[in-house]
Amino acid sequence: MEAIRSLADYVNQGAFYKAVVEDGSDIIFIVDYNGNILYHNPSVEETLGHAPFSLIGKIFFDFVEPETLKTFRAEFEKSTTKPYDESIEFRFLCKDGSYKYLEFNSINLKHKEGFEGLILDCRDITQRKKDAEELLRAQKAKEQFLANMSHEIRTPINGIAGMVNLLTEATSEEDRVSYLNAIKNSTENLKVIINDILDLSVIESGKLKLEKIGFNIKYQLSAVIDTFQFQCKEKGIELKYSIDPKADTILLGDPVRLNQILINLISNAVKFTHIGEINVKVDLDHKKDKTHFIKFTVNDTGVGVPKEKVNHIFESFTQADESVTRRYGGTGLGLSIVKQLVELQNGTIEVRSMESKGTRFVFIIPYESGQIKDLVQPQSSRKETTPRHSFEGLRVLLVEDNDINRLYALNILKKWQCEVDGAENGYIALERLRTNDYDIILMDIQMPVMDGYEATKNIRKGLKPPKSSIPIIALTANAIKGDNEKCLEVGMNDYLSKPFQPEDLYKVISKFAKEKPSELEKNTTVEEDNVTDLTYLSNVCDGDKVFMRDMIETFISNTPSAVNEMQKQVTKMEWRKVGDVAHKLKPSITFMGIESLKPVVKKIEDYGKESYKTDEIPSLVDILSQKCQIAYMELRYTLENLQ
Repeated sequence: MEAIRSLADYVNQGAFYKAVVEDGSDIIFIVDYNGNILYHNPSVEETLGHAPFSLIGKIFFDFVEPETLKTFRAEFEKSTTKPYDESIEFRFLCKDGSYKYLEFNSINLKHKEGFEGLILDCRDITQRKKDAEELLRAQKAKEQFLANMSHEIRTPINGIAGMVNLLTEATSEEDRVSYLNAIKNSTENLKVIINDILDLSVIESGKLKLEKIGFNIKYQLSAVIDTFQFQCKEKGIELKYSIDPKADTILLGDPVRLNQILINLISNAVKFTHIGEINVKVDLDHKKDKTHFIKFTVNDTGVGVPKEKVNHIFESFTQADESVTRRYGGTGLGLSIVKQLVELQNGTIEVRSMESKGTRFVFIIPYESGQIKDLVQPQSSRKETTPRHSFEGLRVLLVEDNDINRLYALNILKKWQCEVDGAENGYIALERLRTNDYDIILMDIQMPVMDGYEATKNIRKGLKPPKSSIPIIALTANAIKGDNEKCLEVGMNDYLSKPFQPEDLYKVISKFAKEKPSELEKNTTVEEDNVTDLTYLSNVCDGDKVFMRDMIETFISNTPSAVNEMQKQVTKMEWRKVGDVAHKLKPSITFMGIESLKPVVKKIEDYGKESYKTDEIPSLVDILSQKCQIAYMELRYTLENLQ
């Protein structure tokens, strides 16, 4: 063969044959019209496992999957009548006995060379078929999920609508209370469904942020168990729990997400258990350096899951069976959320189940060791009552297009003696602002004519001070697409997710409401009654008096130095450092139940960090010091009598 000096030589001498046919990734067969194999390239070995040239002389049809052979022969016959054919799918027998999906494009040699044969250029499409099947399965699962969701959402909405109609016709107080309770239950069910969807969206978008705060497992678990005791009693099943003493310690992690995992698993167990018991157990699986690997087991004697379905129950939009959804309800998202929450915390989870015998979930999460000083008040302990506080004279502009939402917020604000004006959209809000003065604006996001973003931009850039700097709090119902961050970007001061509780609204308004000094003094006057209330601490310690003693002694030991440091920084007018010390004091104040000091410490922290109202900080620190001195005496007396 002559030397190849150019691309033309490469083509003219047929050198490309080896690169394309012999060494190419595609499988090449040459077969006659009867299916006899006259040639195949070496790629047959790499893809199908057959040795080079081992299939020559054999019948192509003998390697096609029998169940599809009839259909394939019909397509093959059509190919013999065409100059070219493409995208003919079939399954071909591999050397190991399995079948792979292939797809051929054919060149008919009779039309080119006059011979009755086909060149089949075959490609492995196994992965493509798997992807298509998985996509179809996922699509069906989502369709089923949407059908379930529409049913789940319609049920409480229909209940609410029906109860509202009955409520308008009710004549007795007893009936009205009954209908209102039914409406409340339906709205709570609706919130659970929506929260599941939002949680999954936030987790899968990678935007979920985990806390790293101190907590006690015994307190967390007992609080969760308490929420299910009544339901279990009604069903006639027993709900038990136990904690290994080695696991009963203070840990650092996210107690809210742990609660969410436990609530989902226990709720699942209660739903599917009709006879017997549910047992929740906490153990120390092992310890490595300062990390405790805590093992949680949730075991029930319920209906169980069929063996072939167990591996799918952690998938989104999936339940063990469609009949499960019809019989028990639910979104099919709970266990998917559980698995992802466990894995986000570097944990593992597994499930074992036998039909009609019961199910066992076991998950292990690593937590770092914590100390008493790391403990904070659990989120679940928040009181869901309207705070006893007055924003008397506070002028509020409420911008909200939904009548129900507007009425809800309006009633809360009026209870706090606010002066409230309403606006249905951003355009009307701007008109109100041009002719009236306000101290704060509550701004909905999604509104007709002009939305909350556009209205805020117009306020910040189009109005003159002081109106251009009025605090604006966003009311957002969208927890998925980063609305919260966008609120701050356009110039809003804070945001509140809907639906909100009155105390949530109170908390955010408190950050920006202008209170008069006289009110401040009135709210923080030192009282002669006891300033400490150890009810909360007693609940946290769950009767463990040694633990309770340690907590009190820590407060007595550490708090005086913290107050002294705060007074020292006041003298230096280092307001930010004063705020930092106040922040560290907050958990101690909470655990000792010094309710009257909570607003004082909060103000010191907020004012210090923002260098705001610095003239009030010294008097606030004095009030803090006085009350702490009274608290020390009360707590020392408690220690002397704590057996």
